[in-house]
Amino acid sequence: MSSQTIDWQVLPFEKLTTAQLYQLLQLRVAVFVVEQTCYYQEIDGKDLVPQTHHVLGYKGEELVAYTRVLAPGVSYDNYASIGRVIVDKSCRGTNVGYDLMSRSVELAQLMWPNAAIKISAQEPLEKFYNQFGFVKASDMYLEDDIPHIAMIATAS
Repeated sequence: MSSQTIDWQVLPFEKLTTAQLYQLLQLRVAVFVVEQTCYYQEIDGKDLVPQTHHVLGYKGEELVAYTRVLAPGVSYDNYASIGRVIVDKSCRGTNVGYDLMSRSVELAQLMWPNAAIKISAQEPLEKFYNQFGFVKASDMYLEDDIPHIAMIATAS
């Protein structure tokens, strides 16, 4: 699958339709709670922050890729952040994840050009995130029993 088959949208919370909100929450719960068996409060209030933007990738009517881009101070005091990075099983192993992160990093840099970006990355994906300028910034830690590392990309 090429990235041309994906319709990309970037929306703040108040511009999401009810259907889009349902789809993104459904995808986040399907991957993070069910597939990865992580039982945590998935709906954490950060979606409602006015500067939060949702990056949505649709294949037809189906949401297959998603991130949320967060302003400095929302997840980390002095850093913008990208979280809830998801590519649906049907699109893994394609360029969709690369396109998703490229768009998300570009959006964060556009919105907060003087802020570095910090993420909490699953440790096995370190090399993937290196492609976008992220470097390891912590020892491994467990988040919901999954090995993670903090990673930072410097401001553009």
